Amino acid sequence: MNKSAKIMITGSTGMVGSALIRHLRSQDHQLLHPPHAELDLRDQQQVCEYFATYKPDYVFHLAAIVGGIHANNTYPAQFIFDNTQMHCNVIHAAYQHNVKKLLFPGSACTYPKFASQPINESSFLDGLIEPTNIAYAAAKINGIIMCQSYARQHQFNAIVPMPTNAYGVGDNFDPNASHVIPALMKRFHAAKMNHLADVVLWGSGKPLREFIYVDDMADALIFLMQHYHSHDIINLGTMQEISISDLAHAIAHVVGFQGNIVLDTLKPDGAPRKCLDSNKLFALGWKPTVSLQEGLAKMYAHHFVNMSST
Repeated sequence: MNKSAKIMITGSTGMVGSALIRHLRSQDHQLLHPPHAELDLRDQQQVCEYFATYKPDYVFHLAAIVGGIHANNTYPAQFIFDNTQMHCNVIHAAYQHNVKKLLFPGSACTYPKFASQPINESSFLDGLIEPTNIAYAAAKINGIIMCQSYARQHQFNAIVPMPTNAYGVGDNFDPNASHVIPALMKRFHAAKMNHLADVVLWGSGKPLREFIYVDDMADALIFLMQHYHSHDIINLGTMQEISISDLAHAIAHVVGFQGNIVLDTLKPDGAPRKCLDSNKLFALGWKPTVSLQEGLAKMYAHHFVNMSST
């Protein structure tokens, strides 16, 4: 990606898209990042006209309707319909208008619920998906296979990183759509401010999860766009796991909440463990640099400490 190339980022107002723009701007790249008001990615005609007009050379297709367990259970039709429409339109338009390379991130939730750990790329489609994620995962699986199919049939240059759970500055704190870290951070902050004695945590607290700070993820996506040249899936994670219970205590510590964490074991846990085998990526020369504790501190300072002092 030289400086004269035009780079398109969809989902540029989201957490990962915003971080990606920060990184690419610091490298003086030419960026196209149309907001939803300018370009509705669900509209095939709009998408084709945009590609024909602006002729991007590289595309990071990050736009997606996302959320945690609650959102996945509540809005499955929206998750599968909107996400499938968007990636179908973007991938096809990119192929039609001679984009040099497209990056479409999959999701760790597309791997089988009981895949061997850490999860190798070969586990894709090798078992049943976690039911609470099925609509979102199905849309992502369709996009992954679409990229691979266009690569095989049309020699279209598409890559598919499979990222673990991202978090950080710009995260979504909407209780109806947020993932576990922003959801817990907001609840612990509210409990601290309201002097509450307890915060309830869904499930047993035993499931293990892996998280990547958003700026590490953006850096990895740029690295892959520049150095990875296969349509085979490649995992993007840290290979550092933490239980949901330990994560809650780590967030409580960063926030300064000193009350009790109560487990509601009647609520679902989701998959028992979900750690990606990212050795393939690490062997290419990329490694994460931001620890979970450092990332949580940056996130809390940005969204709660700095905001409350302005």
